[in-house]
Amino acid sequence: MKKRLLYFFLLTILLMGGCSEQEEPSTVLAAEEANEVPAYYKGYVANPQVTADALLQEEGQTIRDDKGELVVNEVTMDSQVHKIGPVEITIREAKNLHYKPAYSLVDFYHSYTHDTEFDLVKFFVEIKNTSGEPLHFAPVALLETSSGEKKLWEDDVYLEELNGEMAAGETKSGNLGFLVEEADFEFLTITTSDVFAEGTEKIADAKTVDIRFR
Repeated sequence: MKKRLLYFFLLTILLMGGCSEQEEPSTVLAAEEANEVPAYYKGYVANPQVTADALLQEEGQTIRDDKGELVVNEVTMDSQVHKIGPVEITIREAKNLHYKPAYSLVDFYHSYTHDTEFDLVKFFVEIKNTSGEPLHFAPVALLETSSGEKKLWEDDVYLEELNGEMAAGETKSGNLGFLVEEADFEFLTITTSDVFAEGTEKIADAKTVDIRFR
């Protein structure tokens, strides 16, 4: 009887171990060994509603996790640095992606689209207030594709609080992303907001930036 109990106990442990391995979220990435997470992602907290794409750096790569699946349509990893008055903005990367979100995120994306999969353009940006006073600024107030599609800052799906007030000397970094109906475009045009000091005093005009994929 004791031997039977021992065998049953060992079998239970083995079965539980096998189940725990199967329940871990899987990640599938083309050419995973060839890429490393860029240094500027250090300290970045994974976004709750978009699959992590830091390892996606080449056209055709695919990644899947518990938030869904991303495929790279086009990508540029070239950085751009721009000054808008006392604000410095660095665009670290820009990606044109095809996204199929997990079923658990369907309700979230219904406020943007009723499609179950769609194309998404996103950027990793850093913004710094180089002044000694609080400022108000939005890194992307308007986005326009070369095919004429337009998106406003309210259409951002990452919701990482990059818009709005910046404390004196503060640096913010993170992602901004926008759903697009037509992914076959050559470049994007981003228009930042104006820079405002406390109250409504404008201290710098908005800047327009082009991001070319081909």
